[in-house]
Amino acid sequence: MMRVSRRKFLACGCCAAAAAICPFPAEAGAAVPDTAEVLRLFAELGATGKAPKALDAWITDPVAQKIAPYQAFDNVWQVGIAWVSSWAVRTSEGWVLIDTIHEPFVDILLENLRTVGIRPDDVKLVLMTHGHFDHVGGYYRLKPLLKNARFVMTERGWNEAFRYAEESKGTFREWKMLEEKDVVAKDGDTLRCGDNVFTVLETPGHTWGTTSYMYDVRRNGSSYRAVTVGGQGLNAIEGPDQVRAYIKSMERLGEDSLNIEVDLTPHPFSSNLAEQIDVIRHLKPSDAHPLINRAAYLARLKKLNEGAAARLELELAEAVG
Repeated sequence: MMRVSRRKFLACGCCAAAAAICPFPAEAGAAVPDTAEVLRLFAELGATGKAPKALDAWITDPVAQKIAPYQAFDNVWQVGIAWVSSWAVRTSEGWVLIDTIHEPFVDILLENLRTVGIRPDDVKLVLMTHGHFDHVGGYYRLKPLLKNARFVMTERGWNEAFRYAEESKGTFREWKMLEEKDVVAKDGDTLRCGDNVFTVLETPGHTWGTTSYMYDVRRNGSSYRAVTVGGQGLNAIEGPDQVRAYIKSMERLGEDSLNIEVDLTPHPFSSNLAEQIDVIRHLKPSDAHPLINRAAYLARLKKLNEGAAARLELELAEAVG
């Protein structure tokens, strides 16, 4: 089995496992590969450790990546790009942003915030899930602009971000990271912003420093427990211990005590969110919401762990061989 090194991975500019990938809505003229072609491109990446030109072209195409923001719940908007979400959660004391996306698309994020009516000074927290460039690459630009915001990540997450940015130097996917930590969170911390509470769940696996955030979303006067799972790809695995940690994290996220009903993924293709965007845009108050679906969420966690179990066998065989 050929493992993609972090350096190659960061250089190719891709942070997704070859999973259920769907085409995204884009402006007219954008070259958007269909599902089968994207799967083939990701399979080639996994086999060779080198991103096919077509995959990089799609991920870096400003036309293909620019999508209009949309309201997912009464208090939640998606303001990111086509392949990386950035969720904006409204509270009674300002907005909370989950992940920063990355350059050269931070201007799209800022434009989407303006479209929704979110002023930079109204953002109070930025919760970052892990240190890969597509999730924290915007920290360098946003920290000076969002003057009232505190930027949050775990100790491992911060340290990985610094390391990954350093490792990217000299590659075409070189990116910058401010060499300063803001808020260092840990598992179980609760971050209150107005009338919502964001719970920190350290969920190592995708990277050792991956963190998920749990919070409430609202629709028609009712609240539902949501999660943004920090990362679910197996593309940055260093060995069997990390796969075991991944399996435990996915099991934890499915525990009944958490009662998570809504899966607000950082990558729209990972949960079939991409193909539901148009439905969400046109929901009527009386319509059932496709993202309020605990059964589908649990089924996805189960499928992910089935894939992780197979990966663990390969890792163990490689360690022996």
